[in-house]
Formats: sequence, structure tokens, C-alpha cells
Amino acid sequence: MATVHLRIGDLVWGKLGRYPPWPGKVVSPPKDLKKPRGKKCHFVKFFGTEDHAWIKVEQLKPYHPHKEEMIKINKGKRFQQAVDAVEDFLKKKEKQGGKEQYVCTPLWSGTLDAPVKMTVVFVVFVWSVQDTRSTSIQAADSTAINGSITPTDKRIGFLGLGLMGSGIVSNLLKMGHVVTVWNRTVEKCDLFIQEGARLGRTPAEVVSMCDITFSCVSDPKAARDLVLGPSGVLQGIRPGKCYVEMSTVDPETITELSQVISSRGGRFLEAPVAGSQQVSNEGMLVILAAGDRTVYEDCSSCFQAMGKTSFFLGEVGNAARMMLILNMVQGSFMATIAEGLTLAQATGQSQHTFLDILSQGQMASTFVDQKCQNILQGNFKPDYYLKHIQKDLRLAISMGDTANHPTPMAAAANEVYKRAKALDQSDNDMSAVYRAYIH
Repeated sequence: MATVHLRIGDLVWGKLGRYPPWPGKVVSPPKDLKKPRGKKCHFVKFFGTEDHAWIKVEQLKPYHPHKEEMIKINKGKRFQQAVDAVEDFLKKKEKQGGKEQYVCTPLWSGTLDAPVKMTVVFVVFVWSVQDTRSTSIQAADSTAINGSITPTDKRIGFLGLGLMGSGIVSNLLKMGHVVTVWNRTVEKCDLFIQEGARLGRTPAEVVSMCDITFSCVSDPKAARDLVLGPSGVLQGIRPGKCYVEMSTVDPETITELSQVISSRGGRFLEAPVAGSQQVSNEGMLVILAAGDRTVYEDCSSCFQAMGKTSFFLGEVGNAARMMLILNMVQGSFMATIAEGLTLAQATGQSQHTFLDILSQGQMASTFVDQKCQNILQGNFKPDYYLKHIQKDLRLAISMGDTANHPTPMAAAANEVYKRAKALDQSDNDMSAVYRAYIH
């Protein structure tokens, strides 16, 4: 097996989990970031993303010889933007008199487990091209973000290991956080215990053991029960303890929970997340926070581990309101897409052609493409439960009533989801709303 000697500035292709091979660049890691033990590897920053990863040296092949091959098999807009960023980078290097040389080593596949910000789960292969002059550690393009995650030394608790919570906890552990978990069905904790998490017997015990406790459950009732029920969160709250509610619930529930936590001297933050199971697994959630600003700041490394960005929206209730509006739009849009697919079929049009046309227009998005492809394949494995998006629509409509603001589009979409639930689609993905139109 050939030995490859890399230097700062080398370009790479890397396969990011289920995504296509992606271009990147070898850079210097942050000074406080240790290299994984027992691994001869380099720190790589990927173009057009916020991803960073330690990559084994065996995972190298030339960039240029494989460039055309990669472009032929990958047509996505973000991929093309990343390739364009590489080309711009190379043009700048050429103007500055840089030269390149190529290196090659065998294929490898494996799992990365380094405490750095990345959504990479598997890097199956990487190619590299060496630049003999560059020692720059600047971002490969304007969208890349320097730095990595230094996990907080605070003890973290997490309650609720559902579709979203499981991915969040996994990323917290990967990034080096000390996490204690609890779930109503204790068997769901086993995998995370194997990954290094600690087990809490009750919500109260988790809160009492930890400095910051997050929760992510299904609906307002579950959120209230978790805090106010037997051996609940409230029993473990002491002055200075932090509680972060990540569930998507109504503003009234959030206000109530904030008040009872604060009454015991606790510090409260709401932080619902925009995304899905896949996005959660990849650590690319969008976090909407409101409440105690100091808790938000204390959660910085946790939010970096689980998400690509976070927003602080001010007083308690604002994040709940914004989250419901976002999910109202998403749920209504999904119902409209399902309606379009079924209308195409009913009028003798090709659903595949409809999707091809849609993917080339202004509404093109990964969300639309993935949901539609799954519908056409009959794949309704839950990425975001249909029952939960219907709950969000219901809460958004109620919020509109409270504000004396009409929500006729959301109301119409809600009725379609209610029909889908009557057809036993509650535990399928939200895209199963499609079935409400064909039965």
C-alpha cells in the first residue's frame, strides 16, 4: 500500500454519508482540537458546506482525474456550487503562481468519530490533489465556517429519544459532551449507553444530576406530563438548574412550563427545532430559541453539535410561535404537492414528468425531491410523523384564532391530514398525506 504525504492546502473529494462525493480541502485544525488517537489522518474542510472531519490518509485519490466522472453522476445545485467554488479557488491559486501535483492511494470505507462539527457519518472514499505552495487555512469558500466544537464542561441531560431526540443525542455524544439520557421506553436508551451516555431512572433524577437538561417529546400533553408528572422534571429543579424545552408546542404551554421552572429557581429556554429525522441525524437542524439568554449562551456547544444554525428570538413564547408558523407552511406545502401529484395522475399526466419539471423550477428543493421520490416509490417510512405535522397545523390554526388572524389554507390542509389519520397513516411520514387523495 502506497504512503501518501499530505500538506495543508491539498484538495479532496469526500463522500458525505448518503450524499454524493464532495470536494474539500486539507486545512490546519484548531489548536485545541486533538487528532483522533491511533489514526493517521488529516483535517478536511468541505467546499460549500459547514462540514469538517478528520480523514484517514489511506482515503486518497487524485481530484482532477475524477472530476468529470463526479460531475456526470452528480447534478444537484449545491454540488455544482461546491465544484464552482473549487474551480474559483484553483483559478486564484493559478494567478498566484501555485502548482499542483497528484497523489493516489487505495479505496477505504469506515466511520468517523471525531469531536468536530460535521454532518459526515461515513466517508467512503476521498481523493486529493496536492498544491506545492499553499499553506492557507482560510475557508475554501465564503459559506464555510472556521473552527470546531469545544464541548461544554457542563453535565447535559436529555429526555425523549424519538425521531428527533435520538439524532440530537448521538451528535452531542460524538462531539464529546457528557450526556445522561432518559426515555419512557427504557430500551431506546441502550444504544446511547453503548455510545457512552449515562442512564437516568426518572426525569427528576436526570435534572438533579445535570446542569442543563433538554427535552424533546411529541406534544403539549407529553411536555406538561414530563415536567409536572410523578418523578417529573419539576421535582429535580433547584436554583440554577437549566431546562431547555425543544418540543414543538403552543405558546401557552411554553409560558406555563417557563413559569413553573422559574418558580423553583430554575432557568428556562425554549428551543424547538426545524428539521426531520435525517436532518437531526446529520446535525443540521435549525434551532429557534427564546427565553433566558444566558441559558442560550451556555448551550452554545450543544446547539453547534446538533444544528447548522440557531436563532435567539427574545421572550418566552416567540420560538413556539415561529416554529408553528414554519410547520404550518411546510405541512400546507406538503399537502399541495400531494394534491398536484394525484391530479397529474387523474388527468393522465406522468407523475415522474411532473416531478422532473418541478425540480427544474423555482420550487425546486431537496425537501420536494425527497418527499416526491418517496411517494412514487411507496416509501412512507417516517422522517417526520404525519400525526405530528397535523398537530402542528392544529396548533397554528388555534394560534391564528387567538390573534384573530385567518388561516384558511392551513385549515384546508389540516382536514386532508385528518383524513389521512383516519386511514391509519398517523405513524407514517407526513408525505403519506398523499394517500388521503387516492382512497
